[in-house]
Amino acid sequence: RAPPLAGRALPFSPLRLRTVTCFVPQDTAAPAAPVPALDEEARAAAARRVAEKEARKRSERRTYLVAAVMSSLGVTSMAVAAVYYRFSWQMEGGEVPVIETLGTFALSVGAAVGMEFWARWAHRALWHASLWHMHESHHRPREGPFELNDVFAIVNAAPAISLLAYGFFHRGIVPGLCFGAGLGITLFGMAYMFVHDGLVHRRFPVGPIADVPYFRRVAASHK
Repeated sequence: RAPPLAGRALPFSPLRLRTVTCFVPQDTAAPAAPVPALDEEARAAAARRVAEKEARKRSERRTYLVAAVMSSLGVTSMAVAAVYYRFSWQMEGGEVPVIETLGTFALSVGAAVGMEFWARWAHRALWHASLWHMHESHHRPREGPFELNDVFAIVNAAPAISLLAYGFFHRGIVPGLCFGAGLGITLFGMAYMFVHDGLVHRRFPVGPIADVPYFRRVAASHK
């Protein structure tokens, strides 16, 4: 028979207590020394660097603005003159080529809309892939008013000029469609330069249009 439990401490009895000593380490490291303030000469040098950087940015914006305005005025004037003489030439003799005229306007709108989808696809599949060595300049701090990425604007201008020239110097439905396609690409290029370079990246001032809620949402979505 098991011995009686009287006089014996149970394993869970509060009489069997163990003392545990905890040691809390204290941070004995010396406090960090305060950073000495810049002296007047260092502050003046930093202020000069900031002023030079701001002046360089203003100069770059002015240079790009002049180039953008001159190219836009030149392209716009040539496009307006080409459209005027193209349709006045079509209407010689009193007959209006309705199908050719409608085709020109329809394809100009279609080409402008299609260029938006082309730009999205090219940006994802080409510019950030095999052509990254050129497009990378668009994602780095720019040195000067222009960047290597601007070459893509010239590349897109080549087919537009070719289509406009062919459609301007020839008659018929096919030349009329080519003229409309070139006109649509040109209109898209001008709008893209204004929205992307001016409104989003502030490469030149766009005036109070930047405060329009719709354009502000466009700029925010791009960033």
